[in-house]
Amino acid sequence: MMLELAILSLLLAGLYAGMTFANLRAYRPPPASRGGLRQVSVLIPARDEEANIRPLLETVLASKDVELEVVVLDDDSSDGTAEAVRRFAAADSRVRLVRGAPLPPGWIGKSHACCQLSLAARHSLLVYVDADVRLHPEALARLAAFVEQERLGLASGFPRQITGTLGEKVAIPQIFVVLLGYLPLGLARRQPTDPRFAAACGQVLAVTRPAYDAAGGHSGIRRSIHDGLSLARAVRRAGFATDLCDLTGLASCRMYRTWSALWAGFSKNAREGMATRTALPLWTLLLGGGHLLPLLLLPWADGLASRAALAAAVLAWAAAAATALRMRASWVSVVLHPVGVAVTLAIQWSALLRGRRRSPAVWRGRSYDV
Repeated sequence: MMLELAILSLLLAGLYAGMTFANLRAYRPPPASRGGLRQVSVLIPARDEEANIRPLLETVLASKDVELEVVVLDDDSSDGTAEAVRRFAAADSRVRLVRGAPLPPGWIGKSHACCQLSLAARHSLLVYVDADVRLHPEALARLAAFVEQERLGLASGFPRQITGTLGEKVAIPQIFVVLLGYLPLGLARRQPTDPRFAAACGQVLAVTRPAYDAAGGHSGIRRSIHDGLSLARAVRRAGFATDLCDLTGLASCRMYRTWSALWAGFSKNAREGMATRTALPLWTLLLGGGHLLPLLLLPWADGLASRAALAAAVLAWAAAAATALRMRASWVSVVLHPVGVAVTLAIQWSALLRGRRRSPAVWRGRSYDV
């Protein structure tokens, strides 16, 4: 039995490592921008983002090689978000402030904000940017060039994830463990309109107006908390291609600053991702079997079983290290990689059990029954 488990762990770790190294070659930064200015509407939903909105707008307005408009929607903020945007709008005509309408029943707050932003946009390329993102001056032009050159309806990329606390350093890099270790990017590109292979990051997401309208926009995903992934699926169902690009060197984001915010943020997205009754057992096998099982076996195994478990552990750690190096993640995430996997599974199972008890997801002071 020990040998069989060790071989299983080696096969699962090998799957993860093989997919990771293949995807690291396929996951590339967007191309350099050539051929004149591209018109871009940068759309920023903001709810209680006084601390973030000024540094974000400074980086957006420093963008190069784009004809830019910036629309910020104040989503019923209780702080000085709106006043901060007004000061920018008074100094730069490219910035506009939109007052958000009250949240209607049946809508998720961010989707409602993004829907209103789409109605205010004037250009044909809509680029949604979260308030905690910071952009490199070339980011928008290169993202627009990526959409144009690859003939995409939607493109998104993962910024570099800034981490400060130990919890952030352990848990947040697991986003890339899952993305690069288990999404077949090559197959996703060969099947560019198949919604089963859709992937997106809502932190920075570009979508053309024709694709957005054909997919039903955010109105069509009004109940979705995981808006980036849901919009990518809708765009693919509408017959438009989507793709991912590496924004590590072109954008950064610090999502969470406390453990409670991290747990709540990951939990709200979990219910529309891994944390379903059919998906989570499979994810537990893949993550638990390929990353945790080898370490559990090592103290007890001997002979061939010991060598297989050791090889599995080495493969998993090597792939995690390569991912951390590429994404500029803390080396703490590599050393504590198994802890990060265990935390990920704990969040997913907690979200599933809370969902079965019909406990609402709570985010930004709003409760959602998902």
